[in-house]
Amino acid sequence: ELTPNLPIVSEETVNLKIKNKAKIFWLIDPIDGTKEYIAGKDEYTLNAALVIDAVPIIGLVGVPKKNRLFYTYGPGESFLIENEKTKKKINCEKQQPKGKIVALSSIIKPSDIILNKLKEFNVTKIVKMASSYKFCVIATGEYDIYAARERANEWDYAAGHAVAQNAGAIIKTL
Repeated sequence: ELTPNLPIVSEETVNLKIKNKAKIFWLIDPIDGTKEYIAGKDEYTLNAALVIDAVPIIGLVGVPKKNRLFYTYGPGESFLIENEKTKKKINCEKQQPKGKIVALSSIIKPSDIILNKLKEFNVTKIVKMASSYKFCVIATGEYDIYAARERANEWDYAAGHAVAQNAGAIIKTL
């Protein structure tokens, strides 16, 4: 209702044969982590991002089974609402003990390229986690790094990308 003239792009509506030329659009993924959702697991997410000039600026990531809602509307403005009441600003402040660096991975055994990159950062442990939730728990500081080969589509990570980046995370390609 607030942005009736902005296009909405999602996995369910996109035609991959047609290039999206919109400078501003909503990028929606109603369920990221479909396998987890179907299996009754708790790491699937509901995602919406406002993308301006190919950069996700506003992001909203709901994690229903964990009672967590992450959102952002600009640099330094990322937040977490837990159990529908506790709201706190998030800024990637490290929660792991000093000297412990915990990485996230979408798969149990990351490729050698990813493992070598994680070694560069002295990662002490790798935890498997699904969906855009990975970006959000980096934004809270619960985990330290996520490295993966590109395999997802924009709607899979745009909202989480906005939350993490606006919380202070550094997001780069290999």
